[in-house]
Order: sequence, then C-alpha cells, then structure tokens
Amino acid sequence: MKDHKTIVDTKDQIKYIENNDGPTLGYSETSGVTIIEKDGYFFKDLNKDGKIDKYEDWRLTPEERAKDLASKMTIEQIAGLMLYSRHQAIPAVSQGWFAGTYGGKSYEESDAKPWDLNDEQIEFLSKDNLRHVLVTNLESPETAARWNNNIQAFAEGTGLGIPANNSSDPRHGSDSSTEFNAGAGGEISMWPEPLGLAATFNPAIAERFGEIASKEYRALGITTALSPQIDIATDPRWFRFNGTFGEDSQLSADMARGYVNGFQDSAGSKEIAEGWGYDSVNAMVKHWPGGGSGESGRDAHYGYGKYAVYPGGNFAEHLIPFTKGAFSLKGKTKMASAVMPYYTISVDQDPVNGENVGNSYNSYLINELLRKRYSYDGVVCTDWVITADEPENIDTFVGGKPWGVENLTVAERHYKLIMAGVDQFGGNNEAGPILEAYQMGVAEHGEASMRKRFEESAVRLLKNIFRLGLFENPYLKVDETVQEVGKPEYMQEGYEVQLKSIVMLKNKNSILPLTKEKVVYIPKKYTPAGSDWFGNPTPEKFEYPVSVEVAKKYFKVTDNPEEGDFGLVFISTPKSGTGYSCEDVKDGGNGYVPISLQYKPYTATYAREQSLAGDERPSDVLNRSYKGKTVTPSNTTDLDMVLDTVKAMNGKPVVVSLLLSNPTIVEEFEGKVDAIIANFGVQDQAIFDILTGIAEPSGLLPMQMPANMKTVEEQLEDVAHDMECHLDSEGHIYDFSYGLNWAGKIQDDRTEKYQITK
Repeated sequence: MKDHKTIVDTKDQIKYIENNDGPTLGYSETSGVTIIEKDGYFFKDLNKDGKIDKYEDWRLTPEERAKDLASKMTIEQIAGLMLYSRHQAIPAVSQGWFAGTYGGKSYEESDAKPWDLNDEQIEFLSKDNLRHVLVTNLESPETAARWNNNIQAFAEGTGLGIPANNSSDPRHGSDSSTEFNAGAGGEISMWPEPLGLAATFNPAIAERFGEIASKEYRALGITTALSPQIDIATDPRWFRFNGTFGEDSQLSADMARGYVNGFQDSAGSKEIAEGWGYDSVNAMVKHWPGGGSGESGRDAHYGYGKYAVYPGGNFAEHLIPFTKGAFSLKGKTKMASAVMPYYTISVDQDPVNGENVGNSYNSYLINELLRKRYSYDGVVCTDWVITADEPENIDTFVGGKPWGVENLTVAERHYKLIMAGVDQFGGNNEAGPILEAYQMGVAEHGEASMRKRFEESAVRLLKNIFRLGLFENPYLKVDETVQEVGKPEYMQEGYEVQLKSIVMLKNKNSILPLTKEKVVYIPKKYTPAGSDWFGNPTPEKFEYPVSVEVAKKYFKVTDNPEEGDFGLVFISTPKSGTGYSCEDVKDGGNGYVPISLQYKPYTATYAREQSLAGDERPSDVLNRSYKGKTVTPSNTTDLDMVLDTVKAMNGKPVVVSLLLSNPTIVEEFEGKVDAIIANFGVQDQAIFDILTGIAEPSGLLPMQMPANMKTVEEQLEDVAHDMECHLDSEGHIYDFSYGLNWAGKIQDDRTEKYQITK
C-alpha cells in the first residue's frame, strides 16, 4: 500500500485514512473491514471479498452505488433496510413502553456503559438486518458520539457493511427555566417550537435553524430528521398544532422550503455532490397529504381520531407545503429526501379506488398522486406502528394504528403498503412480516416482479445513506462532538430567534416595556393531577410557573399583591383533552366529547348532530357527535389565576404571558388586563427581555385567535382563516399575521406578503 496518513482513535478502536482529493475513510478495527488501494486511492472493502465493488467506489454517483448494492442484497437484507426501529433511548430506560436490557438486565443492574448497545439493538441489527434507528433521549453528546461509533462498528462488521442511518424527532426545543448567557454553550442549541419559527414570518430563519441543527445532528450521529411537520393546521383544536408552521399554506410552504434546505444542503469542502455531503441531514417531511383536518380536531394517534375530513372541499390546499415547499427547494438537493404519510384516513379523497384507508395504505395517494403526479422519488416511510393490531382500548396512545385495514393480518398490511408505494415501516423492528409480504407478492406477481419492487425501495433508502458519506466514514470524534453541539454561537442565534418569535397581542396605554427594578407579583400556578400523551399519570402541582431566580434579575419579586407595582400571570392554552372520554362511555354515551379552546366549562351547543365520518364496525362508533356535552379544561384555574390577580392588584396593571400550543379564546380575560404577550416555547429569560424592552417584540400570529367556541364549531376542518377573530378592548383583531411592537400594530413587508384577502 502506498504512503498514506493513518490516524488511530485508540479509545474506540477506529482508524482514519486520508485520501488525496478524496474522502477520509473511517473504519473500526473490530469490524474486519480492510482497505484496498487502487489508482492511488483508498477504498473500504465492506463485504470483505478482496475487490472494489461499485458500491464501495466513492468515485461513482450515489445512484450507481445504490443500484449495485441493492442488486447484491438478499431479500432478507432488503427487508431489514425497510425497517425503522422503535424508539431507542441512549442508554435504555429500565421500564415503560421503550425499556431495554443489557445482557438480560436493566441498565442500572448491569455493568454496561451508557453508550453500549442494548440487547434489542444487537438483535435487530444482526437478526433482522435493521439499519434505520430512531433515537430519543441521549444522556450527553459524548454518550451519543460513542454509542454512534459502537453501532456503526457493529453494522460495518455485519453482512455488506451498510451503515446505520440514525434519526431523531425534533430536539431543539427550549428549556424554559434555563438561563441564556452569551458566550456559554449547552447540551444543544435552544429554539422556539416550529409554530414559533413560523411566528417570525421569516423563512430565512427556518433555513438558518436547519443549517445549525443539521451540524449538531451530524455531531450526534443523527443523519435523518423526522421533521419538519408541514401539515397546515386548519382545525384549531388539533393537539399537534404547535408542531406545525400554522394554518397558512403559503407561509407553511415557505418555512418548509427554508427548513429542508437548511438541513439537507452542504457547501464548500463539506459537499460531496449535488448539494449533499457531510453537513447534510435527510429531512423526512410529514405528514402527506396533510393531517391537520381531523374531524372536530381529534388526532389519529388514537382510534377515535382516525378520520381527516374535508367539508370545505379543500384537500388540494393541504398539498401546497409539500408540492410548492419541501418538494421545490432552491438548493441543489431539490426535494426533501423522505416523506411520512399520516395515520389518518383522508375521507373520500381517493377518486380512483374509492378506498377509505390510512394514507400510507392508499395506493392513489402514494403511487398515483405523490409518485406519478408530483414525481416524488424519495423514501416514503409510514408513521410508527401502523401495521400492528389496534389496541383493545380506543383511547390508547401507544399501540397499533391500522386504520381502515383492521381486518387484514400484519403480513397482509405490509404487502398492501409495499404495493401502494411505501418503502419503509416506521416503528417495526422485525423483518418477518415483510418476508411474508414478499412471498404474497411472488405468488401474485412472480419472483422477478417482487425482486424488482424490493430493489426499487432499497435504492431509494441506500441513496439517502450514500449521499451523506456514511459508507466512507460514519464515525465521530468525541472531542469534536462535544465542541460542536450547543456551541455558544448556536445558543446565541437560537436565543435571538426566541425573542423574534414572541408576539405582543395587547399593550394598553403602552404599559410595556416595564422599568427594571419594579416590584412584580407573580401568582403560583395550580396544576391538577392528570396524564400525559402515553397515559402515564402526572402529579398535582402548585408552584411558580416561571423561574423566580430569572425573574429576580429583572424585577423585585413579591408574594404579596399589595406590595407589587404590577401583576405578571403565566398561563397556557386551555387543555380539555383530545375529544374522547371513557367516563362518557360508562355513563352510556358514545365516548365523544368536545375539545375546548376556552377556559370556562364549555357545552357544545353548536356542534354537528351527525359526524362526517365514523366506523361502521359493531365494535366502533358510526356517529361521533358530541353535541350538548360539556368539558372543563384541566387548567381552568389559569383563568381564575388571571381574574384573582386583577382583583388583588386593585387597579394596578396586570400583564399576561400566554404560552400558546393552539389558537386560544382570550375573551374571558383580555378586557380585564393591560398587556398580553404570547410565546410558542421560549426560555423565561426571553419573556423578561421583551417585558423590559431589552428586545422589541416583532412576532406575528401564525394563526387566527377565535372570538368564541361558536366560531370554532362552525369553521370547516379543512379550511384556513375561516373563523371570527377576537376583537380586543383596544380595537385590534387577533387575526393571522397580527402583532404589535412598541409603535403599535406591525405593518411591514411580512404582513404585506402574507396578508389574507377575505
């Protein structure tokens, strides 16, 4: 072998070999991979056959390499590539839905290091040939880097040496009580929720977020982002509203385009080819063809929310963030490399086959609409566990979601998905059902046809790995990871965007900004016992809703309203549940109840008599109407807290800080308070920087704020901008793109560009 530069990482047993005018190769000493020299260049012999196969030749295009590798793979290996793992915490948790073991013992009982592979991971990598891993909690950046090196070494030494493609749901949200200090780093940079990014009305900010987040992801070993969520949230009650860019299709398309560009583009020395490279992260946009129109705001994670309805005939607009946003990039990568359909059944939107089945199962929506009409040839991955059987209880969050195909077997569901154009199965660790599906296809279409269909998916999946340079070097240097993730300049940029995302709704008599050192009364917040998304119990709490230590850096804080110069109340969107009640069933009802956006108890006087969709099976409910039923939000005490503070302050100013996860009815308190600022997930410090004028508010509402529940019930689930909006005591209407700065109502190039003509 000719002279070359070799660097050895003795801790993780990784060797690096630098090519002149070519990529640096990284390989594990434990994997059995060797290096071959040809024409003055070095290549990894991943399949250990002593020669350079096309897929091992980094001089070829990702397409050429993917086709060569797919042709060499057994059906068992392709089936493994089509799997996307269940949630993996690093290290594995010891109990709950996503528990894992090490040598049969819990992490705490074992001698395992936090970055060791657990039993489940070893099994799905070796037995099932799985290569796509969904990562959740990471103990630290160092742990992430070393676990990545372990899983890559294991994968490299197995079969054809295909690297792991690790992924993550969004992980850049803000820890509200954490302080921001210029020049200080963190575990990862903190940004507002996607709805907060949308509130900036600046797609360049979404792109910059993607650029930074992708660098941090790559430093953690994450190469696919299960984001952005670009459904237009046309029903204000949907509990995933805050994960979207709001209800407007143009704004959502522009933000999606920026976000995906930022994640996928590599430039300069980091680019390998066609915009892809070592800074690139695959963006899996979700959820095709849009999941924001669930009937009455219910969500399809649950059996009671499986139907998306289109009473306004507005299906086509829901495609815009995909077709004119994520699939129409300005950068070289051209389109998002992966897409995830939603769980929902898009009711009566299949004009070819007339099927009402979950979106991934619908051949018209995938093969005809997505693949053919919009020429999308990226990966289509189902949402998680849609092939498993439905849970016994309709209100269970964690369980199978085979909506519309409940009568099929697990293997038959896989087969239907494959023939509908799906490439990958989210939340599935076992290859067995895919292999059964293959045999079904062989019986119906012949071996050659099914082999071709499987290779088609394999090529799509492999291209997304080749483009990122993972076959050459999937390894991380721990010290570089620690330096990159949460870098001070990243923290700074994230914090500045938090400030830009805050929307000032009301500022009576220009009470804001407030002078520092004033005395503030902040009431404690009561949170009753309840349960989280997964049904786990959450404790009763009575505590300050904000970091008092942060507040004291701006104001003098008192527990006595008589001593306060002003009151400051922290509240959040009303939480009345997700539209279903087991108690209602016990009382003889159908189980369906309203979702309310007001704080007081709400009775659904204006709801439909007959639901638009329902399940005809005897085990389910056809008419899902909840007309006349009443719900009370679990945080109805937020309203009491505001009104009690107004009374206690006895004429002194009261300011409300409102954490928005959905459009919220503020009519119950707005006229009684002096100022309202809204945020979508920021650090407490950002709120105080706005209140004291350190920063000027510039955010705009990315959705309408309804006047009342009557307009919420009467709006159409699939139509944006169709509610009567709140009119406040100062004559301002809380409509889409509304916001105030110190001078008054904001009117600038953003409001001009995105204004709605009614």
